[in-house]
Amino acid sequence: MTSVNIHEAKTHLSRLLERVAKGERIVISKAGKPIADLVPHRGTPVTFGGLRGRLHYDDSAFDIDPDIQGMFYGDTDAPA
Repeated sequence: MTSVNIHEAKTHLSRLLERVAKGERIVISKAGKPIADLVPHRGTPVTFGGLRGRLHYDDSAFDIDPDIQGMFYGDTDAPA
């Protein structure tokens, strides 16, 4: 683990990011106190259909809601 001050981090950000990409952890400090960590990104796989069989709804969920219609378009029943 390497520690750098803010000025050094701003000046050499590209170099620091290359080191982080290789697996190194870098701590950015201000006045000698750690304030941030540069760590390698760990991607999370996306699973589509993860709630299949656990989430249920009926077709009425897609019906037009008159209250919401009124908020967007005004009261359509009022005389002009």
